Amino acid sequence: MMSFQKIRSVIVEDETAAREVLRSYLTKYCPQVEIVGEAQNSREAVPLLHELQPHLVFLDVEMPFGNAFDVLEACSTLTFETIFVTAFSEYSLKALNRSAAYYLLKPISIEELIVAVNKVQQQVINKELFNRNKIIVENFREPKAEKQQVILPTMEGFEIVKMEEIVRLKGNGNFTDLYLTNGSKKMACRFLKHFNEMLPLPFLRVHKSHIVNLNFVKLYNKGGYITLEDGAEVEISPTYKEDFLKNFK
Repeated sequence: MMSFQKIRSVIVEDETAAREVLRSYLTKYCPQVEIVGEAQNSREAVPLLHELQPHLVFLDVEMPFGNAFDVLEACSTLTFETIFVTAFSEYSLKALNRSAAYYLLKPISIEELIVAVNKVQQQVINKELFNRNKIIVENFREPKAEKQQVILPTMEGFEIVKMEEIVRLKGNGNFTDLYLTNGSKKMACRFLKHFNEMLPLPFLRVHKSHIVNLNFVKLYNKGGYITLEDGAEVEISPTYKEDFLKNFK
């Protein structure tokens, strides 16, 4: 039965103590994980991953001899899920969120570790091995944020959209509707707050239920609303008005 298949995993982490903590947590709290190998830097990790071809890699973001993204790039022919382990850095967290990546902040919380492993287990069982790693690397290598891609978790799985193709986002309960330049609408299984924290300028929150891409704002009306290129009219609430006027040239 697939459900009893162990998730073959490799830990890539340069700090010995952090590696030992993660190994002991996994052994104790995540019995579905089988640790088949460990590496302490990207130089060791790349040949090891090619040799072992695991289902899952716990990957430290910052390491000597190259970071997590260098490892993923060097393993682009392999398909595995990645759980990133990172000390807080706003830049890397935004990049990981855009790619709908799984990550754990150091020091690792046991509860968050269990949640992340369970999510990956579902992907492995359902054979939903989506090549997220490729998008993560492409986003990391693209210096212009608006040229990066966003992976949207949807009811059916995942969809990829280019950030520059998003005209506006509207909160819809537990979901967010994204309106694109080609006239289509996507529904993502995330709160609007998630996108507010993740998307850089030219995206700006203008209302509790609206984020707009300033590049598509055609008209500002002093009555308190804006008109977008697609003809949509969006209200600007007083809370966000000053910020909007400062950024809207």
